[in-house]
Formats: sequence, C-alpha cells, structure tokens
Amino acid sequence: MEQRVIETVKRCQERQESPVKWALELGKCTSSQAELGQVLVTHLCFNNNHPSLWKFLDYALHSHLLSPLHILSLLTQRLIPIRLSHPHAFRLYLQLLQRHSLSFAHLHHSSTKILQSVDVSLQLSHTYKVSVLDFGHALVLFFFTVVDCLIDALFDDMGLQPTAADHHHMDIDSIGIINVENNQHIRTYNSLMAIELLAKLTQERKAMVLLRLVHFNMPDKFNGLLQRLHFLGANKLASSKLKSSNQLLDRLCANMKKVVGYDYKLNNRRLIGMLINNKSLRPVSCCNSESGWSACWVSFDIYIEHAMDGRQLPVTSAVVILAQTITTLQVLNQASWQETFLALWLSALRLVQRERDPPEGPIPHLEARLCVLLCIVPLAIANVLADDTQMNISSVQGVMPSGYTETGYVHGMDERSLAPRKQGLISSLQVLGNFTGLLCSPASVAGVANSAAAKASSFISISKNAKDCSGSGSPSETPLNSGGNMRHLIVEACIARNLIDTSAYFWPGYVSASVVALADLSPVQKSPWTAFMEGASLDGSLINSLFSTPASSLTEVERLYHIALNGSAEEQSAAAKILCGASLSRGWNIQKIVLLSSQDFSLQEHVVQFVVKLLSPPIPPGYTGPRSHLIDHMSMLSAILFGASFVDHVHMLSLHGMVPEVAAALMPLCETFGSLIPTSRNKSSTIDEPSVYMVFSAAFLFLLRLWKFYRPPIEQCINGETMVGELTLEYLLLLRNSRITSHGSPAPDEKNSNSDQLEFSSDRPIYIDYFPKLRAWYCLNKSCIASTLSGLCSGNPVHQVANQILSMIYWKMNKSEASSGNSSTPSTNSACESAATTGADVYQRPMLPAWEVLEAIPFVLEAILTACAYGKLSSRDLTTGLRDLVDFLPASLAAIISYFAAEVTRGIWKPVPMNGTDWPSPSPILPSVESEMKEILAGAGVNVPFSSYGTSTVMLPLPIAALVSLTITFKLNKSLEYIHAVVGPALENCASGCPWPSIPIIGSLWAQKVRRWHDFIVVSSTRSVFRQNKEAVAQLLRSCFTSFLGSHVSTTLLTNRSSVNSLLGSIIAARPIAPGILYLRSCRTIHNVQYVRDVIVGLLAEYARESAGRWSSSESPRLKSNQASLSLAACKAREVAALGASLLSVTGGLQQVQKMYCETVPTWLLRSREGKVGEVSGAARIMEGYAMAYMLVFSGSLVWGVGSEPPSWATRRGRIVGNHMEFLGRVLEGNISLGCDPATWKAYVSCLVGLIVSCAPAWIKEVKPETLRKLANGLRGWHECELALSLLERGGIASIASVVDLLNVIN
Repeated sequence: MEQRVIETVKRCQERQESPVKWALELGKCTSSQAELGQVLVTHLCFNNNHPSLWKFLDYALHSHLLSPLHILSLLTQRLIPIRLSHPHAFRLYLQLLQRHSLSFAHLHHSSTKILQSVDVSLQLSHTYKVSVLDFGHALVLFFFTVVDCLIDALFDDMGLQPTAADHHHMDIDSIGIINVENNQHIRTYNSLMAIELLAKLTQERKAMVLLRLVHFNMPDKFNGLLQRLHFLGANKLASSKLKSSNQLLDRLCANMKKVVGYDYKLNNRRLIGMLINNKSLRPVSCCNSESGWSACWVSFDIYIEHAMDGRQLPVTSAVVILAQTITTLQVLNQASWQETFLALWLSALRLVQRERDPPEGPIPHLEARLCVLLCIVPLAIANVLADDTQMNISSVQGVMPSGYTETGYVHGMDERSLAPRKQGLISSLQVLGNFTGLLCSPASVAGVANSAAAKASSFISISKNAKDCSGSGSPSETPLNSGGNMRHLIVEACIARNLIDTSAYFWPGYVSASVVALADLSPVQKSPWTAFMEGASLDGSLINSLFSTPASSLTEVERLYHIALNGSAEEQSAAAKILCGASLSRGWNIQKIVLLSSQDFSLQEHVVQFVVKLLSPPIPPGYTGPRSHLIDHMSMLSAILFGASFVDHVHMLSLHGMVPEVAAALMPLCETFGSLIPTSRNKSSTIDEPSVYMVFSAAFLFLLRLWKFYRPPIEQCINGETMVGELTLEYLLLLRNSRITSHGSPAPDEKNSNSDQLEFSSDRPIYIDYFPKLRAWYCLNKSCIASTLSGLCSGNPVHQVANQILSMIYWKMNKSEASSGNSSTPSTNSACESAATTGADVYQRPMLPAWEVLEAIPFVLEAILTACAYGKLSSRDLTTGLRDLVDFLPASLAAIISYFAAEVTRGIWKPVPMNGTDWPSPSPILPSVESEMKEILAGAGVNVPFSSYGTSTVMLPLPIAALVSLTITFKLNKSLEYIHAVVGPALENCASGCPWPSIPIIGSLWAQKVRRWHDFIVVSSTRSVFRQNKEAVAQLLRSCFTSFLGSHVSTTLLTNRSSVNSLLGSIIAARPIAPGILYLRSCRTIHNVQYVRDVIVGLLAEYARESAGRWSSSESPRLKSNQASLSLAACKAREVAALGASLLSVTGGLQQVQKMYCETVPTWLLRSREGKVGEVSGAARIMEGYAMAYMLVFSGSLVWGVGSEPPSWATRRGRIVGNHMEFLGRVLEGNISLGCDPATWKAYVSCLVGLIVSCAPAWIKEVKPETLRKLANGLRGWHECELALSLLERGGIASIASVVDLLNVIN
C-alpha cells in the first residue's frame, strides 16, 4: 500500500493534477485515513517536499479525506525539531495549523488507529500522565502541546533578528522563487509568523475552551506555560531583536490571561441571566453604614454568637470553622479581602458589646467573648493568610494549587479579589477605626486597652528619639494615647501572632493627638511575674497576684509549667492554680508595656496546650513504682481539674477545639483514681483538701460534661436525626486519634495489657478498651438507661456494696430523726435489711474504689425511691440521703442524674405534690415566672397557648421531684461550679421528658434559691417552649426573618436596611430579648428539626416573592424597572437566603444541610403550590427559584467549604451534591414530573448551576460525568450554552470529551 501511494503521488505531480484528482486517485489506494496520512507525512519533508503535495494536503484536510488531528500531530512531531533546516516546510506547517488546528467537526469519524497514532507521535500519555481514551482528550492535549512546543521554539529562536517584512500569508506556489540564501530571512519570518499564529489561535473561542480544560485539570502544566510566557514578555523590551514582535506578544499574553480569568455569562436578555450576572451582591447604599455591612455577613454573627451557648461544647475548633467561613463568605459575597476581614472584626466586636450588663448564671461571659475577638479570630485569620502564602509559594514554583482556581478566587471574581490577603487585613484594621461605636472597651479591660495604646505611643516616642541624632527629641514631646479602645487590643493581638508588624503604631489616628510627657506618667507597678522570675517563693499573696495577672511572656508560663510538674506538692498545686487563672482567661497577648520588644507572644493558645498537657503528666525517667505515677501528682491534678472546670475555661478549651484531647486526658485519671481505695474515711469536698474521691469526681464529671451524657434517650433517636457520634466516648477518642494520625505520629500500638499501670503517651492513639473500669461503667450506664434494673441476689458483690451505701445513708437519716422527732421507716427489702440497725458504731463510710460505688448506686436509688413511693421514706429523708451520697462521692451525681432521667422517660412513677410540706413549693413565684415567660415570648413575636397551673396543685413525677430537691441544696460556691455545670443542663434535659409545664416549676424552685440568677433562669425556662411546640418554633423563625429584613410590607421591603442588631440585639440582657438570641439558645434542643427546615424553606420563598413584587408585573417575567431595582430585589433575596442558610447550619449542622439537599428541596420542587400562595407574578416565581438556589449553595458552602479538599467532617460532600444533581438531571430528561411552576424550576436549576460554577467549582469534579452531561443537555435546551459549557469544563478529566462534544454542537 505504501508503494502504491508513493507512485500515485509522483504520477499526480507529473501530470500536475488538481487536488480533487489527487484525492480520487489516492482514495483508490487505501480506505484507511491513518495509513494514508502516515505515508504522506513520512515522505513529505524528506523525499518529496513539493508545493503540489502541500496543496493536496490542505485540500484533504479541508474535505475530511484526512484527519486534521492526525496529520497535524505527525507534522508537529517531525517539523518543529527541524524547523531551522526546513524553514519552508515549517512555514507551510504553520499555515496548516492556522486553518485546521481547530477544525474537529468530523472528529468522531476518525478511527482508533488515528487516536493511537496521535498519542504515540506526541507522547501524550507519557507527558500528561493520563490515558488518552477518546478524541476529546486527544484534541485538548494535542492543541496544548502545539502551543507549548511553539512557545518553546520561540525561546530557542530569540537570537534571530526579526525583519519588518510583510508577514501575511504567502502563496504556496511562490516557494520555488525563494533562494537558498534567503533561508535566514525565512527563519526570522517564521518566528514572527509563529507568534502571530499563537495570538490568533488563542483568541478563538474554541481555543480558549481547550486551554481552560488544561488549566482546570492540569494546573501545573498550564502554569508552567504561563511562566514561560511571562518570562518571554518581561524580556521583550530588553532584547532589541524582539521589538517588532512586542505587540504580538502582548496580544498572546492578554489572550492567555483571558483563559485564566474567563467568566461565563448567562443570557442577559432574560431575567435569570441578569440575576446571575449581577456582579454587585449588595447595593452600594448597603455598605455605607454599620448595619449595611452586617447584613451581607450575617453568618459571621450567627456562628460566633451561637458559639457562646455554654451548653454546647463543639468538638471541632472554632478556629478551623471560622477560617473556612471566612474564605467561603469572601467567595459567596464576591468581596475584597479588606471587606471580608472588616466584616469579621465588626461581627466579633458586636459579640463583645452584647455582653454589657449580662445576666448572672452558669454561662460563658465576657472572657469567652473576648477570647473569640482577640484569640480565635486572629488565629482564624492566620490560617487564611497561611493558605495565601502557600498558594504564592506554589505559584512561584510553577504549580498553583487546584484549590486556588477551584474555589472562585479567580473565576467569577473581580480583580480586586486577587489583592494579597495580608494587605486586606491591614486595610481592614485601618478602616476599623471609623466604627467608634463598637470600639468602646468594657470596663474590665479598659486598663488593658489603655496599656496597649500607651505601648504604641511609647514605641513611637523611642523610635523618634532613636532617629534624632542631635537628641532634640525629648520624652516630653512624646505623644501618648490617653484612652485606648478595642482596636488597640485587636492590633496587639495581631502583632502577637505576626499577622502585622509594629508599623501599625504609625497609622494615622492610631495614636491620639494628645501629648503627655513620659516623665509625667505615674510609675508602673512592678509585675508579680517579675518577682516570680526572680525566684520569689510561691506564698499566698504572690499566688493570688499571679492568679489575677496574665503572664507577660511565654518564658514565664513555661517556668510555671515545669514547677507544676517537678515542684513540691504545694508548689505543684499553686502552679496549676495560677496557670488556670488570668493567663488562661485573658492571655490574649503581652499585657505589660515592653518598649522596643523584638518578640511578642500570644499566650492563651500556649496556656491551653499546657493545661491539657498537665492533665497527662509524663512518666518520670526511670519510674518503676508499683502504682501509677499519676498518684504522685494528685495535688497538681486536683488544682488543674478544678481550675479548668470553670464554665468560661471549659468553653475556651472547646473554642480551641481541645474537647477530644481533654477527654482523652481525663480517661486515665478516671481509670486510675476510680480504682484506688481511699486512705481516709473523712470526706473531702474542697479544692484545697484533695482526696482520691475528689480527684476522681472532678475528672469524671468533667469528662461527662464533654460527653453530654445527661441527654435523655428520647433525644438520641428522635426522627433519627441526632448526631449520635457526638454522644459517645468512642467518637471523642476517634476524633482525637485521627488528629494524632494526621500529624504524623506513630501508628497505633497494640493495647497495653497491663491494666494496673496505665501509661499512655500523649502522642499515641488510645481506645476505650484501654480503660476496663471506665468501659464497664459506660456499658452499665447505657444498659440502665435502656431497661429497668434486674434483681440482685444477696451474695452478689454489688449487693454488698449497695447495702454498705444504704447503711451510710440510713444512719444519717436515723440520726436526723432522733434529733428532729420525724419518723420515717426504711424499706424492708433485701437491699435495705442492714440499715435496720442504728448507732454511731454502725456508721462508717465505705472504704471502696469509686467504680464499685458507682456500679451499686442505681440499685441504691431504686431502693430509696421505691421506699419513698410507698410512703416508707419521707421526702426530706430521701433528699438528705441523696445529698449525703453526693457529699460522700460527688461523682455519684452522674449516676443519680442518669438513673432519674431514664425513670422519668419511662413514666412509671406517680407525680407528687410540690406543696411545701412534703416537697418544696414553687407557688410563691411560679405565677411571676410564668408571666415573665409570656412577656419574653411576646417580645420575640411568639404567641402560643401557655399552660398554667393557676390555683391547682403543682405536681412533678417523683424522680424529677427528688432530683430538683437535691440540686437546690447545693451551695453556689465557685468551687462547686464543676457540679452546677453538670446539674443545670441535666435538669433541663431531664425535665424535657415530663409533661408541660415542669420547666417553670423547676425554674421557680431555683429562682427562689438563687435570686441573682433570676433572669437567667427565666430565660432558660422560656427556651423549653420550643422543644416540642412546632407553632412556637415557626413564629420565632418568622420573627427572626422579620427583624432582620425589616417590614414585611412589599412596598417597603426593598428600602428597609437589613440589620444584625435587630436580629440579635445590641445587648444580650435587654428586654425584649432579640428573637435571634432566643432562637440560637433554643435551636439545638428542638426535637422536630425537619419541621425547622420546612419552615425556613417556606419563609425563604415567601420573602423572595415579596422582594420581586416591588418591581415586576404579574403578566411578564421580563424586567419592568431599572437595574437598581433588580439589584435591590436580588440583594434582599440573597440576604434572606443567607439568613436561612445560617440558621439551618447552626440548628442541625452538617446532617440537616445534607437532608436539605436530599429531601427538603426536592420535595419543595415536586410539591404543587397552586392556590396556596395566591396570584404570583412570573418575576416573583423566578426570584423564588433564585433565592432557593442561593440558600442551598450557601448552606452547603458553610458546612462543606468551597475548596478542592473538603474538611474532615464533610467526606460525603461529593455524594450529596451528586445525588441532588442527578435528581435535577432526571427531571430535565423528563423522568420525574414537577409540581412547582416552570419559571421557578428553570430559575432554580440555572441559578444553582451558575452559583456552583462561579463559587464552588470544586464540587463539580465530585459529580459523575454522566450527571453533568444530563444537566448540560438540559441547559443547552434552554439556550444557556455558555453555562452548560462552563459546567462541563469544571467536571474534571472525565468530562473533557463532553466539553468537546458540546463545543462541536454549539459551533
């Protein structure tokens, strides 16, 4: 065949046949395009380089006799390397490239042999590390290879002198008149022609699509090409030989930048296109005030305010979540980094300002809020800046991370979004000074703010004097800030973390204009930390001073840590106490003035780490004792446990994401001290008198707070929608171990079989099986909750322990009876027989390990509760016995709560009268509490039927009556806060299993006891209304939307300015309580979360229709007013969607967002709403679909992020998004019938796809290619070809063929 082709070519040349005749003759030789092309190219450049053959080649490519992809691939591989020795052939090759490189309409008619030949000739599979499976892949890689090779050729040819000769297309027949001496001229001309060819090709739409596919899927290759182009462009002026090609190079570089920055646009002649293409996500007027800023970034405020709920201890660091939220909102709002960081600072400042005049109670207060502002937010920003630094490093090395181009940082963004993040941070801090209303310092930190301002003034003064060589500057001329504010503390926090430097001190307006001489300042009192570092002994006065004063350097904290580990018992206890003082709660940065200090440290995050490390003290070198080394640190452990157990401190540990680590550190303590036999019968209930029982109880109750064990069983199975993982110790250990593994620690070792000596390295995974005693109680507790107790035989060891405990309890009862004359006969069942004998010689506190006591307590409780129910034990004696049990072993409170909560849910105990005789009575203030609850609900816009006892007898089930009677006997000492922190949430959750209105009764009893907690108790009682009352939840949600968006009247909805202050209030304790605050404190206890989703979707649709009603008519979906009206309407729709998404994410977290994708929105689309919403305009229906799409993308972005790598907790992102996309694809194919309006459906799909493409393109790669094709075909049917193309472009390598197919159809 090869010989026949060669002979035919020669014959046609001799006869000077036309290309048509050539085609007819050569077609008779073979029917294989691959074989014919191979022979022609092989003999073209070497044996028969004649113009007529090139003419035929051009005709054959044009008439599809030969495959352009095949021929050009073969020519590229052969001609570019020999372009200098064969300049004529190379010039004609460039002409063929210009005419046929983007011609692929016939592509799929080519054979597999052609595909293999292209792959082999250009080494595509080897170069790009992908399998060339179809012609779409081959075409994309071929075109990029051609561009890449030509640019490399230009680099080699830079030494040639370009000429000013005309470089238009030359006629092929004119080759013969060119002399050999002109070869150099042709080579120079070829270089110019190659640049011109690249400039023309890369501005073609097809070429841009092909190059974008490489950009998306092989960023390292594409960025390498960009770097070479940048280098070529940077040197074009330096080389005189390239001056004539400068303009062409500029065009080429501009085209390649368009490839990177390309942004699709929907059809602007339709309303949907105008919505998606609207770049300004908020009207300019909204940014001219503090309230306008807040509306665009409401997610910041909702998240950090929700994080202040003391009953919630998230296991994920607030730093990680907030950093993800920052990048997500920056993309969704299409904002600059200055706008993003400024919005974050304003939200955090509002959080602090809301704490003015807070109600007293066991809740996080100002210190926790300042922790968010001055520690969590700077750390989150540091993470964002670190990502930016990593991207810059990668791009310099020629590999831009895929997350950079896939998270919207380039695509769909204004150029201002590409400004360096650090510069945006600096600008935001400079602009922050304009918001004076939020910068007023709370009284407790006013002195610290003044010190920060004075530090800046002193720095400026010393810098000025250092530059003044003549010494004319004097201290009397130094300007000092006489009044610092929160901005000074924020700047110091940023400097401490190296986010900015001390040049911030010189910002205009940062230092006050008032001038105060340094000499006139009162001398600064010597810091107690100075005395400590100088070797002063830790006596009482110094301990108190160090406890109340934050450390000023990391060195001081490290020395304190070493004393806590290696000092005497007294020194260890004192050091641990100090570490849990002001250095933990207020260690945001350096507190004292350090002039010209070269280093600053942020202490709080270091102190947090030290506290956790002290909970797991290391094994001393050479330690071989028979007992655990933890016993030698009992005094230190007692101090650290009680100090870290304060409400604010536990909340700070949670904010820093240390809950799994703390839980893992507490388990060895529980196992060790719970297995020890006490050495003294004297009870110890104070921090200063540590005992085995006290250390165990502190560690055990601390662990249970993190585990949230007090949740009743009903909350663990409601609707199957509770995150069970958060309720197990295994889950906490799993999180902790995964963090250890992710940080490169050693692989898990085999279990330590020696249970008598529990030694665990803090950097090794641990499992609950390592703690057999804890695991046994853990399983027993679950079984007691699940079913009633089984009887015990008299010889059972647990029976014997229970009898000993009952003996102790009844001895106390009988002693009380003898003194008061009150008779109460104990139960006569087997578990109580030993209690019949009374007398001082019988009463002895059991000398038993705590685990054995806890195992027997449920049986003790059953015995005394049964005795009380049958009248054999008085209520007073029951309460006294329970209190004595808690005094004996405070950890027994856990078993009491667990048992009573389970019994309440079983409903087998009769109610008892709370009449003041048998049980405490709430009647004196119950009407007042109920009235205040109604007032709070009405102030939040909630009006539901409110049950009241009136004059009827107040009743409670016996278990909860006993529990609340026990809890009101506890004193409100600071040292008992570790008990109150368990009792409060447990009482509230236990009461949820009782019939309404048990919560007002419990609240009234506690309000009588603790009058200063009255407001806190009433608000907490009010929250219980929303647990099971669906109508109350719906009204509260509507009130949240109304307060945030303004009036519900359609004529004013567009002009009202949305405000976070209306939603969350300016002061948290102010009456009426803001609806947003009430919802955020109640949302995690709402039982029917599915109903919440439905209500939010309904409110979203309603307000979206209202926003469109102002500017549209009912007859046409076309825009009836100007662009400003559309912008306002779309802004309102986005604001309501952002609010709905934010409320949904804090209510149910990841799981509820997933259900929104899988259930709620599909149901909303399938359900018919005809007749339910009245007459609705077409534009309103479109806006409804737009808002729903925006909320879905917004909520998904908040929990999943928009980056290429989802967070560790969002591993199902691709599956959830893919399933929702598949549902949309099946509807578009006609396999599912919809109930919603077609305009709503079209708007929803178009806007959802458009938002994902522009804001979260990384999600698209996780969707099946077949699903993407379905969506693209549907969009193409709606004439949204650009959107369909952009969707497929971001589908990964598997979707390249679909892109080429669609591009072919479009053209």
